[in-house]
Amino acid sequence: MPPTEEAVLGALRGIQDPDLRKDIVSLGLVKDMAIQGGQVSFTLAFTNQPALAKAEIHSQARKVVSRLPGVSEVKVAMGSPAQASSRPGSGAEPPRQDLIPDVKHTIAVSSGKGGVGKSTVAVNLALALHEAGATVGLVDVDVYGPDIPLMMGARGKPGMFENRIIPVESYGIKLISIGFFVAPGEAIVWRGPMIHSAVQQFLRDVLWGELDYLVFDMPPGTGDAQLSLSQVIPLSGVVMVTTPQDVALLDVRKALAMFRKLNVPILGVVENMSIFACPHCGAETPIFGEGGGKKIGEEMGVPVLAQIPLDPETRKGGDEGQPILLRNPDSAQAAAFRKLAAAVADRVSTLSVLKLPSIR
Repeated sequence: MPPTEEAVLGALRGIQDPDLRKDIVSLGLVKDMAIQGGQVSFTLAFTNQPALAKAEIHSQARKVVSRLPGVSEVKVAMGSPAQASSRPGSGAEPPRQDLIPDVKHTIAVSSGKGGVGKSTVAVNLALALHEAGATVGLVDVDVYGPDIPLMMGARGKPGMFENRIIPVESYGIKLISIGFFVAPGEAIVWRGPMIHSAVQQFLRDVLWGELDYLVFDMPPGTGDAQLSLSQVIPLSGVVMVTTPQDVALLDVRKALAMFRKLNVPILGVVENMSIFACPHCGAETPIFGEGGGKKIGEEMGVPVLAQIPLDPETRKGGDEGQPILLRNPDSAQAAAFRKLAAAVADRVSTLSVLKLPSIR
């Protein structure tokens, strides 16, 4: 038999808002419930709850309903928070300069499309900067595909101190990710204002301390996360990741154009998976084509910061939580990431931070 609405609401009454100490049904957060056979769907209409509390409630709600007899599928959408606290450019936002006053440089690692190894670049760039003596933090802004905890071998959840979040630390890098707050495999259904709120909280409410660099692993594309991050802090610059083939370059052009519209300095391009060297015979094969990074760099007037060779060990390192810079520090890939870190540090030191306009 399919579940009844009363049974679903009864299960959801067991979930409390952590700050208000009331259940989410009594608070009126559960809206638009629909039950068709074993399929249950509803919306959590949040107001001004912190982004991480929303993610935790969303995860719990899906879990408790899925356990009910007769339930075969659960879809939980998230509504927008109150406009006064979430609208980009609203007066309720704290000044950008005050969000992370102890961080010297902020670097976004972005890409026009998925599947080009952007997170791998972000992780190994952060580690290479740390290896060179810098203090580094890493923010996983990709709320839809938070891979950083897995790739950095980070376990557990962030702590709390005086209502501030203590980031998880792995390999000497301070980390924050929505992946620390949701169960593995949980889908996050967020609209733009929710992402904006999460980006703010990852900055304002985290005890980053003094950092030389805060690296942001961005989601692919030209969406809400890029807009929100550019809105709330003055980025030192963006590193654009691409692969050599033309289909990747099409999307990189769009992403570079977007960041220029937002007045974000372009640090340069990283050509990932540039060449494959056979481990047996040493023959080099351009599996994804060649010259793409140089082509887009010349076209857009930005430098090619590094070319990262393709190697199965890099993929294995990410899957096993041991990045290639640590897994095989003497490899060609590790050397390329060190070159990237040096080039990024040089570019950041020579480019002045532009004051960004408000985006409404």
